[in-house]
Amino acid sequence: MIILIPAYEPDLRLIKLIRDLKKKCDYRIVLVDDGSGDAYRSLFDAAVRMGCVLLTHQVNEGKGQALKTGFRYIQHIGEQEGVICADCDGQHLPADIIRVAEAVKNHRGCVVLGIRRFIGQVPFRSRFGNSVTRMVFSFVSGLKIYDTQTGLRGYSADMLKWLCDIPGKRFEYEMNMLLEAGPCGYGLREVNINTVYLNDNKSSHFQPLRDSVRIYWPIIKFSMSSIVSAVLDFVLLAILQILTANLLLSVAVARLGSAAVNYSLNNAYVFSRQRSSPVNKSLPRYAVLAIVIMLVNYEIIYAYHEVIGMPVVLAKIFTEATLFSFSFWSQRKFVFNLKRPSVKRASVKRSSRL
Repeated sequence: MIILIPAYEPDLRLIKLIRDLKKKCDYRIVLVDDGSGDAYRSLFDAAVRMGCVLLTHQVNEGKGQALKTGFRYIQHIGEQEGVICADCDGQHLPADIIRVAEAVKNHRGCVVLGIRRFIGQVPFRSRFGNSVTRMVFSFVSGLKIYDTQTGLRGYSADMLKWLCDIPGKRFEYEMNMLLEAGPCGYGLREVNINTVYLNDNKSSHFQPLRDSVRIYWPIIKFSMSSIVSAVLDFVLLAILQILTANLLLSVAVARLGSAAVNYSLNNAYVFSRQRSSPVNKSLPRYAVLAIVIMLVNYEIIYAYHEVIGMPVVLAKIFTEATLFSFSFWSQRKFVFNLKRPSVKRASVKRSSRL
């Protein structure tokens, strides 16, 4: 078993972690210096003297790329058991790392997640950020994972090639990994670990705006696709309503045109890496969904416009907002037929919180 630690501008907590791991287990340790620079050379040299393997990026390439560098090396040396990824900032205790390693040995073919329950003194941005990401992930994938942002994860050795092929270079890489596990046939297993935050988590290199955009990219892509289709639908509806004064005909034709564009965009860009259904299966399903949404669309617009008296333009906007979540959920679950991984909770005794 190998412990892989990506590190960017670490401090002495990295050395303490290595020392504590050496006392508790005989796992090999691989470090990836992600472009920390000369100021940190002495610290990495000390780690090498302690028996660690050091891989170095000349410039900072991001956590995802650092993990891939480690995975490629571990694959190259022929590791047969597995790899545990841990952070360098002291948030993962040796006992928890070993606990995840044992779960990997017992559950091959699963992504093992060391999940925190966020009990005790947890920085607000960490608690809030994880809650939001958990909800977004559940919406995108249909899975409930308590800690989607954990850096403590374990994989069996036969997963290394897949890990190297997952897109993403920075923090979004770990989210992409969770999203792609199911379609690639891997399950998810959760193991409770301690929640540790040191110095209010100020050592984190997570950039809230930039990295959040990367993490939430799947839902952002769907939103952009929906906006393009909605604009087209809106324009067609307005033109047809003026030309025909027939609401049902206008809604039907506008929906047909926008649906064709929406399917093409979602098939090519939104669900392209996660779909398991070929076009000859997903297209008929999408057509059925489009008909259902068209009918519901008409009924809602009719209610807003004819019953409440809302202008047709405003009624259309409210209708699209109402149907957005249903459309995404339906396409993810039925149209593109994502094979969802199982999420299992390890039957281990929960450790005490710090």
